Amino acid sequence: MTEALVEFFLNIFGGITGSELGKSVTVFIVSILPIIELRGGMIAAALLKVSLVKGFIICFIGNILPVPFIIWFIRKILDWMRNVKAFSKIVKWLDKKVVDKKGQIEKFGFWGLVAFVGIPLPGTGAWTGSLIAAMLNMDKKKAFLACTIGVLLAGVIMAIFSYGVLGLVF
Repeated sequence: MTEALVEFFLNIFGGITGSELGKSVTVFIVSILPIIELRGGMIAAALLKVSLVKGFIICFIGNILPVPFIIWFIRKILDWMRNVKAFSKIVKWLDKKVVDKKGQIEKFGFWGLVAFVGIPLPGTGAWTGSLIAAMLNMDKKKAFLACTIGVLLAGVIMAIFSYGVLGLVF
């Protein structure tokens, strides 16, 4: 699914990917998006032939950028959204997602959050990990550190996949 989403966004940004700046912007935008995050950004970087180090740095920055905002502000935003009829279904969906995933993090605390963010599986990542950490009232600095380590771990795993395995295919 991630690869299909990456291909979709590469087609949208196709016109700007002719320059190095355009490639970097595309990789950054893909990396900052929820669900796709760094996983998709690394695939996009490899497909666009961005160097491994440059791609890793751009993807890391794009993926980690929303994390402090989610950790520090999402509870207030969700509380407001609960009272707005148009957003209440979204909040219920997010609450369910948190309930479904929180056991994985609560059981192992800091390192559970690192693993949750760092192991690139569907439904995991920095956006969801930050949301769960905020909803569980985890210490904000520890949650940010755990997400940072997790994003670095995901970056290494995706670099091996994107530039190694995927690089052999393409």
